[in-house]
Amino acid sequence: MSYFTSMAPRWVSAGLIGLMLTAGVAYGQEDESGMQGGKDIVETAKEAGQFETLVSAIEAADLVDTLKGEGPFTVFAPTDEAFSVLPDGAVDDLLRPENKEKLQAVLTYHVVPEKLMAEDVMAQDSAATVQGQELELSTDGHEVMVNDATVIKGNIEASNGIIHVIDGVLMPE
Repeated sequence: MSYFTSMAPRWVSAGLIGLMLTAGVAYGQEDESGMQGGKDIVETAKEAGQFETLVSAIEAADLVDTLKGEGPFTVFAPTDEAFSVLPDGAVDDLLRPENKEKLQAVLTYHVVPEKLMAEDVMAQDSAATVQGQELELSTDGHEVMVNDATVIKGNIEASNGIIHVIDGVLMPE
């Protein structure tokens, strides 16, 4: 009995250290190998359940591997509802194989090649996108605007960047 009593604190300590290390990896911190834990931007978007159209578009544009890449990326992610207010047939038209380059341009216009937390977005007037054009960033009272879209939820962290949910689809010029 004394063996178990004397060893119990060591077992508990080892278990707590293991839990802390596991939690660090789960929340996107690097483990000893330098690898990030947690889900990438694509996996995070898939699991959210409100980005089915966006994920389908990412797949049709062959951008899955890019957005699963190292990053960091900031994605201003339109919800399914945001896509639904586009003119009839607009999404179907973009998803056609012959419009792949246009779809890639639209999607990469939603991506900034750096990690911008909400406070970073609020502190800037613009951000350069992967597509090459600038997004206009502004605040209107308590609302954060990206061009004409409103950020409805910010700072969704992924292992390779951040997602900010927006209520509109951004269209490059």
